[in-house]
Amino acid sequence: MTNLHKIRQEIIDRNYYLSSHAEEEMLNDGLDRKDVKNAILKGWIEKKMPRDIRGTRYRLECPAMNGRLIYVLCRFRKDTNLVIITVYAL
Repeated sequence: MTNLHKIRQEIIDRNYYLSSHAEEEMLNDGLDRKDVKNAILKGWIEKKMPRDIRGTRYRLECPAMNGRLIYVLCRFRKDTNLVIITVYAL
């Protein structure tokens, strides 16, 4: 199973944590949880960032529900499986 498939499965299983920073950024950009879910299920890994001591981060480039381009930054952790670190729109 690829990392993208693992990320998508965690979203489908509702086995993820949305950070307060991600929630703030979503509010600032007029996005909601449906946008994030849609983006991850339809998006792709645009960049893999393996040099973080807390674990590899993945930046997904994705369409929001309204078609805007958004980015989702996430990582896997042992205690919460998937953490969505931040979300932002261009």
